[in-house]
Amino acid sequence: MAISRRVQKFMESASWIRRMFEQGAELKQKHGAANVYDFSLGNPDLEPPAAFYEALEAVVRDPDHSRHKYMQNAGFPSTRKRIAAKLAADHGVDPGAAGIVMTVGAAGALNVAFKALLDPGNEVLVPSPFFPEYRFYADNHGGRMVPVTTTPEFALDLDAFRAALHKDVRAVIVNSPNNPTGRVYDQASLDALAALMHELAPDATLISDEPYRAIVYDGAEQGSVLKATPNSAIATSFSKDLGLAGERIGYLAVHPEHPDRAGFLGAAVFANRTLGFVNAPALMQRVIARLDNVTVDLEEYATRRKIFLEGLRKAGFECVTPEGAFYLFPKAPIEDDVAFVKSMIEERILAVPGSGFGTPGHFRLSYAVPRDVIERSLDAFARARAKFA
Repeated sequence: MAISRRVQKFMESASWIRRMFEQGAELKQKHGAANVYDFSLGNPDLEPPAAFYEALEAVVRDPDHSRHKYMQNAGFPSTRKRIAAKLAADHGVDPGAAGIVMTVGAAGALNVAFKALLDPGNEVLVPSPFFPEYRFYADNHGGRMVPVTTTPEFALDLDAFRAALHKDVRAVIVNSPNNPTGRVYDQASLDALAALMHELAPDATLISDEPYRAIVYDGAEQGSVLKATPNSAIATSFSKDLGLAGERIGYLAVHPEHPDRAGFLGAAVFANRTLGFVNAPALMQRVIARLDNVTVDLEEYATRRKIFLEGLRKAGFECVTPEGAFYLFPKAPIEDDVAFVKSMIEERILAVPGSGFGTPGHFRLSYAVPRDVIERSLDAFARARAKFA
């Protein structure tokens, strides 16, 4: 066999993603892209704000000849200082510039964190539904991802965590707002989870994966892991709130009182280099250091959410109202979510089965698509649902 058996197995388990892309491409070729309703990708479609382009132009014109060279593996000190100040303002906890490692997106932040924290066999607990790549990130570094069930409304189930936590758990990931549900975890929930971890898995770090943090609706209360426990870190990016997914710029932030802060940060910087990232993109580090409290047009996402939710419910679908991000996670009208998603292809609708997120019986829809695509798709959703009335 030419490739790793383990990787081959992972590729087979994730093959439904590849099949969805292939079927989508066939549909678009046959019917035209405008006649296919593709809600499969979480690829932000809103343009970055004007302030981004102004900052980008200023950085490009900067005569500093060192702007494209290697820097410290943790990133430019000036950028890390700006991010630490923003975290202090938002969370009430200041990690300091020394507590920030600039990374290649949130995925890079999670990978360097796992490389720093995990020994072979250590477990990483994740509330389910979860972002599918977590399983592979943990495996990359010898760990094992373990899903933990949530409530029917996708809130944290503390009884389930109590049953899952033990001394060999090295990390717990919370993703808020959550992909795929849009659920936001409030401070009380995070405080209670942190207390359980202190009791049952005292060596574990609570990591918040939060690239959607700025995308919240209706005043939803966004909790902070930094407030919840010193055994905490944030892995995030500017992919969603600034619409910069392709620029791959993010960071890891470690609590100033983490019990092994120096070791954690040193290992993360080492991993940033040895995993081949070396450093986060230099140009983007300089750009984001010039941006304060700006985002894409979040009201547009809120409008799309409203239109989509109302249309799906009118068609007969059940769906928990997302508090953030840009996804809906409706219940499928039959138990077999994969079969239902396949049936929607007949109506030229592309969605992702909930099984891929560890929660069968649901399907994910991304509303990071133009508003008119959502509006034109609603009759097709009604027909797809009517087949299983």
